[in-house]
Amino acid sequence: MRILVINGPNLNMLGIREPDIYGKNTYADLCTMIESYAKEKDFDVKIFQSNHEGSIVDEIQAAYGNYDGIVINPAAYTHTSVAILDALKSVAIPAVEIHISDVSKREDFRQISYAGMACEKSFIGLGFDGYLRGIDYLLNK
Repeated sequence: MRILVINGPNLNMLGIREPDIYGKNTYADLCTMIESYAKEKDFDVKIFQSNHEGSIVDEIQAAYGNYDGIVINPAAYTHTSVAILDALKSVAIPAVEIHISDVSKREDFRQISYAGMACEKSFIGLGFDGYLRGIDYLLNK
């Protein structure tokens, strides 16, 4: 199985940005955890992060025919990007949405998830563990 993990804006700032919300672990810690899990569970993984919406759309489109599942944390683009929603719908690869914080308990504008409309499942408020739960969901399909 090949899984693409996509991370949106500011996730590269984990450990620095609002540690009271996102924790003190870094983006490098997240990547190491995912890569170790891939070795343990014997699947191929590519991790991609961008602060640019178009780059995320390009990565999703390039996944067509190359990946069996997508784990996506669109970050701020969750609440604004119809382009990412359309890209996920166009490739029709099973996808799960991840959010480190519990967005359901945050600001009103965070209550809409465009990307989530194209995802089979969402894991929110579980910290880094949400990524592993999303990966497990895809592996068990």
